[in-house]
Amino acid sequence: MSAHTEALMDAFWAYEKALGTNDLETMDILFDDSSDTLRGDAIGLLVGIDEIRRFRLIRPSAPQRRILDTHVQHAGDNHALIIAVTELAGGGRGQQTQLWRRRPDNSWVVTAAHVSVPAPALDTRIWRIVGNPLTAPASSGPLDGHSIAVKDLYAVEGFSIGAGNPHRTANAPVETTNAWAVARLLEAGACIRGIAQTDEYAYSLAGSNTHYGTPPNPNAPGRISGGSSSGSATAVALGHASIGLGTDTGGSIRIPASYQGLFGIRTTHAAISTDGLLPLAPRFDTVGWMTRTPHLLRDVGHVLLPDTPPSARAREVVMITDLLTLASPEVADAIEKFTTAWGHVTREQWPSTDPHAWKQAFVTAQAAQAWESNKQHLTNRMDTLGPDIRARFELASQVTEAQAHAAHHEADRLGGLIRDLVGDKIVVTPSAPTVAPLLGADVSAVRDATLSLTCVAGLAGLPVVSLPLATADGLPCGVALVGPQGTDRELLDLAVTLSDTGVLVYPLALPAAPMTETR
Repeated sequence: MSAHTEALMDAFWAYEKALGTNDLETMDILFDDSSDTLRGDAIGLLVGIDEIRRFRLIRPSAPQRRILDTHVQHAGDNHALIIAVTELAGGGRGQQTQLWRRRPDNSWVVTAAHVSVPAPALDTRIWRIVGNPLTAPASSGPLDGHSIAVKDLYAVEGFSIGAGNPHRTANAPVETTNAWAVARLLEAGACIRGIAQTDEYAYSLAGSNTHYGTPPNPNAPGRISGGSSSGSATAVALGHASIGLGTDTGGSIRIPASYQGLFGIRTTHAAISTDGLLPLAPRFDTVGWMTRTPHLLRDVGHVLLPDTPPSARAREVVMITDLLTLASPEVADAIEKFTTAWGHVTREQWPSTDPHAWKQAFVTAQAAQAWESNKQHLTNRMDTLGPDIRARFELASQVTEAQAHAAHHEADRLGGLIRDLVGDKIVVTPSAPTVAPLLGADVSAVRDATLSLTCVAGLAGLPVVSLPLATADGLPCGVALVGPQGTDRELLDLAVTLSDTGVLVYPLALPAAPMTETR
């Protein structure tokens, strides 16, 4: 063995030891300190040492493993490829592929790495239970061949409604019938792939669950998935299912769709029956779904939505500048480019617009209903909740009857005001004010900004279709098309038209990236 190869293998085994002990300092030393350094796995690719360092700080320790075999190929004197066959302590084999570079001092560092491990039988971050299928179609129809990830708030015959909480999952009664929306989809030819995870009781927008973890975001690795329909969204983004059936109370379809580059719809309030759906805040709860294409989004709408006649005239399309200012610069820029490509979007400013005050009325009214809907199960059981959801329910339990009455009265007033402002127009807004925050980041400020934006449609009971865009850096974001009540089918048709005419590019609406080459 040459001196170069001996030094290389010393570095390789040092890295293996550091990985086994989660020695972040040594792992950092053995990775090239460069913006070109790569680290990939089945979830996605991290580019640059800063992204890799951030990932290591928030990930669990690597699973224990042993090296069964190593293969080394030298590419000149200064580069070498190592492929190691691994065996995990918990069973199964994987591979670790590393490209090493020799530095002038004869030390070696990793410039690119890819990790392959056995796929889990069930990723409990995404799924509560899954089958092949879990429930077969009830008949043949327009959704033949499609599969559904059902958010764990809907009744699925033969299973309890767990609402993202292990205590409830274990103690809730087994459902004897399917929820209305679930039954209609099965009758249209779709099957149920499984029951997908949700933020506990759907009372969050982040996608994180203390008990089960955060579903991965395959289109923005290292970032949160968005909630509360997080499991359904990730299942669709990963191709585990073609339809993600969720709910939208305060943005729980629009946020994960925006964060993960999906198409999504929040339907007009009460347009689709919520029979068999565990309520959070019935005043605002709506049925919604996510897909990877606008055509399938529309096909599902044809099954679930009432058959309303289309508008006899073209609607004016306006972008509300007051709401666009709630978005971060990179998201606002992506939306500006989209509206420019569309070509006939006018700008409008709403009088007396105060989304932050609107948010407060929404939050208080939602909290009062959230406690009323769930207090029977949660009284004396708050310790079964994760810290963030428990804190939210504890605050909700303290809303007085007078405060709730005032909040509902204000929500009524604001809902009427917003419906008047929208009128017969289609309104363009951000689906979410930012791209998906990094895993482990404090999301409280993002949550406040998000609710200030998403409460607009919630207060007014309006339909919203979220379309995927991308920032200049290639991160998913979303643009929302808000319509008058009952225009759900029109919005779905418009999404297809924008796609078919090339105004909107998908999948993921991500720009084609040039190949990067490092010499």
